[in-house]
Amino acid sequence: MSKTIQELTQKKILTRTALAAEVNRRQQTGERCVFTNGCFDLLHLGHIRYLQEARALGDFLVLGLNSDESVHRFKSPTRPLVPEDERAEIMAALSCIDYVTIFPETTAGALIDLLQPEIYVKGADYVRAQDGQPDTARLPEAKHVMAYNGEMRFITYLPHHSTTELITKIKRLP
Repeated sequence: MSKTIQELTQKKILTRTALAAEVNRRQQTGERCVFTNGCFDLLHLGHIRYLQEARALGDFLVLGLNSDESVHRFKSPTRPLVPEDERAEIMAALSCIDYVTIFPETTAGALIDLLQPEIYVKGADYVRAQDGQPDTARLPEAKHVMAYNGEMRFITYLPHHSTTELITKIKRLP
């Protein structure tokens, strides 16, 4: 019996424990794990290009998705607009993403410590303009990656493509 597309998508959404085992298994075969994290509340072109570029950096891409509660804490009490289970399924449906896990913490530091991906990816807006170094005040995960000598890569931000900008446009509609 063949599996439906929805079943295959759901299999990409793993608990932290199951994900750690799968990442470790693949790393033991020499594959390079790329990891990124975020809310991914309203999917837009900036997200798609970012994720495609991130996936191209290694052998498999893991997405740490902020839980609803963590988004409430660091974004706004009115966010996210899309519930975590739906966001996880939407993200897992993308071919560039191999695995998704939802994390409840405000930052992905504990998840990074557990998985120790070879490459951690964020947008270039997390780099300090004056010296090109990670802005650890805005990117606390950087300290976790540096602790095990992982690689950090920063992908150029696509101007005028952010969830915040989309929400602002929607609010202005008549």
